[in-house]
Amino acid sequence: MKIGFFRYEAWEKNYVSSHPLATKFSGRFDFVDSVIDENHLPTSNDFEVISIFVDSKIDRAVLDYLPNLKLIATRSTGFDHIDLSLCKERGVVVTNVPGYGENTVAEYAFALILCLSRKIFQSYHQVRETGSFSLEGLRGFDLDGKTLGVIGTGRIGKHVIKMAKGFEMKVIAFDGHPDAKVAEELGFIYLSLPQVLAQSDIISLHVPYLPETHHLINQETIKKIKPGAYLINTSRGAVVETEALVSALQSGALGGAGLDVLEEEGLVKDELLSFVGQKLAGHDLKTVLGNHLLIDMPNVIVTPHNAFNTDEAMKRIIDTNLENITNFIAGQTKNLVN
Repeated sequence: MKIGFFRYEAWEKNYVSSHPLATKFSGRFDFVDSVIDENHLPTSNDFEVISIFVDSKIDRAVLDYLPNLKLIATRSTGFDHIDLSLCKERGVVVTNVPGYGENTVAEYAFALILCLSRKIFQSYHQVRETGSFSLEGLRGFDLDGKTLGVIGTGRIGKHVIKMAKGFEMKVIAFDGHPDAKVAEELGFIYLSLPQVLAQSDIISLHVPYLPETHHLINQETIKKIKPGAYLINTSRGAVVETEALVSALQSGALGGAGLDVLEEEGLVKDELLSFVGQKLAGHDLKTVLGNHLLIDMPNVIVTPHNAFNTDEAMKRIIDTNLENITNFIAGQTKNLVN
């Protein structure tokens, strides 16, 4: 089988090439340094397996271009960048990496929480840019005794809850499939979504992006959030409606936000050049402009989808990705998405 490994860093190529699992398929790997989508189709179209990250987009155009494709092994937990129904229709198997950074993303969520609660970025920026050591305007608040609302109690959500207990926070949670045993073990309670929003001082989102979670936080649900609360999103950008978030922050209904993900974040990364020509086709200009407003707000921290990005987590991702490919070739598919 010919295997395409898309959008890689130099260390990834070395790591994959020397990996015990990959050596079984020596000569079959073709490393492509770009993403794969309808605007970035590879020179070769005879791949049977492709390994991709979330910045690639697999739609009809890509599937039409790769007639021999049998497996898409995404190096991510999320799979909203892949047209699953079309893959299923064409018999293309999709696998993911269900667990690689539960602690990694949870740690990052708390990094965002602490940056907001103790105004760490403002403090750093003030000293670096002005040389001032004044404490004026830098008073924060304790996490001890505050209520953390965790939306989604899967692998990452559970780690967030464990960490919150270390800060002596009260934890309440919402999940479409509550786990009473875990709630008892970790010492938190499940409530309805409106109740969690209304009672939490800080809300942290840890749900996958699915049709059911699209704009879970929207113009209506955001009104239910406790006035002055903080919102943390390390899940997927489209879980939060950008326009609703901007309005709530501007009005003071929300005290602040820590965002590692944004709606239309691919366009934001390309800055204003992405606002013109064909690149804007199919995208929401109001959302893109809203993201730029968020970036400039003093009570908002925006980071570039970096929560997963540690040495350990990246190696775990590739390990599982190669296992998925190896198992598929051996006829023993694991971590199946579709």
